[in-house]
Amino acid sequence: MNYLSTRDTERARRVTAAEAIKEGLAPDGGLYLPESVPVLTRADFDALLGRDYPARAAFILSRFLDDYDPAALAADCRAAYAPDRFPGGAAPIRTLDGDIHALELWHGPTSAFKDMALQIMPRLLSRALAMTGERRVAHILVATSGDTGKAALEGYRDVDGVKITVFYPVDGVSLMQKRQMQTTAGGNVDVVAVRGNFDDAQNGVKAIFSDTDLARRADEAGFFFSSANSINWGRLVPQIVYYISAYCDLVNAGRLAFGDPVNIAVPTGNFGNIFAAYLARQMGLPAARFICASNRNNVLSDFLAGGIYDRTREFHKTISPSMDILISSNLERLLSFLGGPETTRALMESLKNTGKYEAPADLMQRIRAAFSGFFLNEDETRAVIRDTWKNEHYLLDPHTAVGLGCVKKYRAATGDGTPVILASTASPFKFAPAVAEAIGMAPPADGNVFDLLRRLSGETGWEIPAPLAATETLPVRFTRVISPGEMPGIPFGA
Repeated sequence: MNYLSTRDTERARRVTAAEAIKEGLAPDGGLYLPESVPVLTRADFDALLGRDYPARAAFILSRFLDDYDPAALAADCRAAYAPDRFPGGAAPIRTLDGDIHALELWHGPTSAFKDMALQIMPRLLSRALAMTGERRVAHILVATSGDTGKAALEGYRDVDGVKITVFYPVDGVSLMQKRQMQTTAGGNVDVVAVRGNFDDAQNGVKAIFSDTDLARRADEAGFFFSSANSINWGRLVPQIVYYISAYCDLVNAGRLAFGDPVNIAVPTGNFGNIFAAYLARQMGLPAARFICASNRNNVLSDFLAGGIYDRTREFHKTISPSMDILISSNLERLLSFLGGPETTRALMESLKNTGKYEAPADLMQRIRAAFSGFFLNEDETRAVIRDTWKNEHYLLDPHTAVGLGCVKKYRAATGDGTPVILASTASPFKFAPAVAEAIGMAPPADGNVFDLLRRLSGETGWEIPAPLAATETLPVRFTRVISPGEMPGIPFGA
């Protein structure tokens, strides 16, 4: 299977999956998409129903990564999703309120859904480097709004032939997310805080990727740049797996009959996780609608409502910081998939030059046929956490709370009672101050987040994830803070 850039109007430069994963971003600044989406037959679904998560992952990945050895993929998936990495299973489901099924994607090494992709992605990249005859070191550059950074650091630390630098907004992540990144072990990792918000960090990384002089200097120094953000196909494709796997689990549990439709709700910032769900539908998953859930930075819900994408708006710091994003990079993939590369190139040029674009009416009609957008403000988010704890004794992190609240808004607006798969994206303990406040706990007098973790655990009976508890005694290694303009010098030791 070949891959093309979302902006390649000539449809001339085709690359293999290994090349797409190695490069990360296409040379024209676009994102890679497969030439076609493989479709699963009923026999394929029957086979998947009888398999565990690693086997399902290997089966689905092999359809997109057909230049990879199937046996090697199977071994990599078995290692990536092993019980010691995902205690209790990779993607368990907890049913709420009858027919809303929380897909818990946060049982991995960093207690966030990014582990689902970033435990397998380094293995895919290592094989891609070998398959393409690459002898240079791959320097992974990551911009994070909180969870991707630690998950990427954990996945890539001490991997041969790879270095990784993570940039995060200095005041734009939770205390626990910052602590996780600052205490990361590994000889090939670096973590740098950026003055500004996530978009500043993401734009800085994209600027490095598109700078031909920096690429030349890197090549002369024996390395090249690649990405672990969801702009890299190797990050996005593993996310398709868990939506299909969740449907299989619900069928096996008798909660759905095969063929029954589901809606999929995703708390969304960069649009990668929800686009992966959309690709799962293109493969044959009977997903009826996609509920795109935003926090107060509701650039996506506004786009879905009015067709205008406008990043020139006030930026809000919220209690769901991983969604504090105004430039949703993976939306470009949907625009290209449904509108073609010519339209996409024009819209991305408008976004670059003016900070906004207006999608054509026919394109918006196709998008709205699948996607609905809603958002929650801060008080609404806290109320969802409080009420869900009170009524169901289930503890939500703020991002998943945004998703659940938007499901309820969607149902109230449409009357659509289709069962829902809700992407539950992080452990509530990663955002303990916001969660504790929402359920009525007083904040600690000294601001000690670890004391708060213990109190939250004691009052709820929920166990603190071991990877989070361990950060209390780990040494802080990374405290550097820079301006966005200094980012290009970091890979070169500046």
